[in-house]
Amino acid sequence: MLRAFATELRARRNAAGLSQEGLAFQSGLNRTFIAKLELADTSPSITTLFRIAEGLRTDVGELMSAVAKRLRKERPASGKAAT
Repeated sequence: MLRAFATELRARRNAAGLSQEGLAFQSGLNRTFIAKLELADTSPSITTLFRIAEGLRTDVGELMSAVAKRLRKERPASGKAAT
């Protein structure tokens, strides 16, 4: 899950034309913390998720929906019975 969030965060930040420092400033967070999130080294709190969404100028629900979609794509289809 952290990898899916990290990948989505990096993709959205780049699409917005923001550096890590720029996103950190707009989110009220530290640049090194943004870097750790993008490397999947740390897990964001709910407060952090809302701050990041605000910094990216998106809705937190939409952001998390995109992360869930990315996670489904990255996860192998496990648990399905072979026919």
